[in-house]
Amino acid sequence: MVALAEQTAELLHGLGVRLESPGQHALTVRSPVNGEMLCDVPTCAMETAFSAIEAAHRAAIAWRRVPAPKRGELIRLLGEELRAHKAALGRLVSIEAGKSPSEGLGEVQEMIDICDFAVGLSRQLHGLTIATERPDHRMMETWHPLGVVGIISAFNFPVAVWSWNAALALICGNAIVWKPSEKTPLSALACHALLERALTRFGDAPDGLSQLLIGGREIGEVLADHPKVPLVSATGSTAMGRAVGQRLAARFARAILELGGNNAAIVTPTADPDLALRGVAFAAMGTAGQRCTTLRRLFVHRSVHDGFLERLKAAYASVSIGNPLDGHLVGPLIDAAAFSRMQAALDAARTAGGTVHGGERVGIAGCEGGYYVRPALVEMPGQIGPVLEETFAPILYVMRYDDLHEAIALQNDVPQGLSSAIFTNDLREAERFVSDDGSDCGIANVNIGTSGAEIGGAFGGEKETGGGRESGSDAWKGYMRRATNTINYGSTLPLAQGVSFDVG
Repeated sequence: MVALAEQTAELLHGLGVRLESPGQHALTVRSPVNGEMLCDVPTCAMETAFSAIEAAHRAAIAWRRVPAPKRGELIRLLGEELRAHKAALGRLVSIEAGKSPSEGLGEVQEMIDICDFAVGLSRQLHGLTIATERPDHRMMETWHPLGVVGIISAFNFPVAVWSWNAALALICGNAIVWKPSEKTPLSALACHALLERALTRFGDAPDGLSQLLIGGREIGEVLADHPKVPLVSATGSTAMGRAVGQRLAARFARAILELGGNNAAIVTPTADPDLALRGVAFAAMGTAGQRCTTLRRLFVHRSVHDGFLERLKAAYASVSIGNPLDGHLVGPLIDAAAFSRMQAALDAARTAGGTVHGGERVGIAGCEGGYYVRPALVEMPGQIGPVLEETFAPILYVMRYDDLHEAIALQNDVPQGLSSAIFTNDLREAERFVSDDGSDCGIANVNIGTSGAEIGGAFGGEKETGGGRESGSDAWKGYMRRATNTINYGSTLPLAQGVSFDVG
């Protein structure tokens, strides 16, 4: 097998990435697949970050004057580049983030999909004409670019989440400045190179329209504090989002926050057991539990609990664990710290009276430096202790319930509010779950799991998940400012609400 470092170098070269000498400020990139060092990447100095934001600001002033459909042409070209390099970029994502080949390719397909969506949207950035009480007047709303959009992304979806933000921000007339996760900078370099190719083909975009800043927390703080960055879209932990959100609020800047998700599903007595089993298994174990939409809590009706749990145990015992590049369903945790957090959560579950099945580290030949674990299935006496917290690892807490209202209340009784699901063939139960009186999450599914969202719908959650929305529907409005306009085409000046103010 060709060493991952050698594969990575070939992929980067083919994707158009030319790494500079890292000098004194180097970021060492390792693959979670086997712990192998892939390369050193130069990081961004603080003065470079400030210069990049200034350049993006100048570009935004020019870019906002370009008609939106023409801005859409840039994203169409980006979509072409992604299609042409899908295999290489997908492989790079798999190596750097520890995903299976299908997941790596799926993430790039998600980028292609959002480009297609954004191209169409570039001809549909519309406002309203609003009825006015004044004769010979027209009232309307118009939408305008914000300026520079900062993007802070996480390791688990190193390219897709950037594309959600970049595609929409650019067609809305903004410039972008991206700070990727320190754990996955190579995928970011590749995406930036592909966008640069698209910009070259586009021909007359302003210089500095897209900026990439590789570094640590201090770079994120520059984005959060800079007065010429009116919006920051940040994906990551709740702790990170709270810090970013407070800094943005201090200067009245906008935030799109996609944070933690302690997601739950409910299995009712009428659920199709085979469908529910597959839905639960993928949502809980896919990407080694490292999705913000991963299923972490499962409420099963008492009447079907024991039988469903036994089938779930069998699925957990049989799932393939190993090198994701070989097609195994469960790959590695991102690093040693993630493994330590998982073990601490399992210890806390045992202390709280839980029975843990799995969760141990698994040795994989040829991948001794990777942190592979058997997904953990934990029988809990109630929603207590670590169940109330999000642990970014494949841990599924299983609990009984007796009444649907009780199950929905338990599902909602956590600080996070990202994704949720119910498995049922009862129409009343399904409708109750998605009603005002049902799930309080930004995503509420029926007979599918909590993960695997499509780009056509707005993605995001409530409460400590941050409240932001990305991707589809009308999420584009988050990247623009709204103006209400009133135009008087008459020769008199009637005032609203019947106010009289005669002068002269």
